[in-house]
Amino acid sequence: MQIAIPLFPQFTALDGIGPYEVLQRVPGLDVTFVGHQRGEVRSDNGFLGITVDAAFEDLPTPDVVVFPGGVGTRALVHDDRVLDWVRRAHEGTRFTTSVCTGSLVLASAGLLDGLTATTHWSCYDELAGLGAVPTSDRVVEHLDRRVVTAAGVSSGIDMALRLTELLVDETAAKASQLMIEYDPQPPFDTGALARADEAVVARVVEYAAVRR
Repeated sequence: MQIAIPLFPQFTALDGIGPYEVLQRVPGLDVTFVGHQRGEVRSDNGFLGITVDAAFEDLPTPDVVVFPGGVGTRALVHDDRVLDWVRRAHEGTRFTTSVCTGSLVLASAGLLDGLTATTHWSCYDELAGLGAVPTSDRVVEHLDRRVVTAAGVSSGIDMALRLTELLVDETAAKASQLMIEYDPQPPFDTGALARADEAVVARVVEYAAVRR
């Protein structure tokens, strides 16, 4: 089963690598990083480079798409080459999915029109502007449409575990969870906007401004 994870300049690393770590553990799930051209692309802060192994046109009919987010998605929502690939791939996928602002690309391709969907909490307005109905749920499924969206960054791991269950079975998903020892016990409870105080939110805004 062929799984395509698009990469592009200024992608968020964990958006793609989180699902990759879950999915590549399961025999029969073949993960390929695709992009505009083969070669290295750098993450949103430029610190990390990952190799694209196939151009979009080399993998026109994947069984699954996992579209990560990152600052670079803002350019992709106007990139006809990417949007056409998403539309054509979706015609035959078992599931077309996104993590974080990857949902902006799915929405721009017309896959989320009128559907509830999620993204990073700071981008709900952008998602709504592209025709989706934003929700703060961590993972949003429309199985009849073969579409699944995940919220910010780390939620891609949760989504990939659910995707493994849908593609294989529950035991496979649980086995992958155990193999990566995914047993979150964070020292703080501020992983959602509703639980973060003003000082934490202000620091997020400050850090985000520096990274741009």
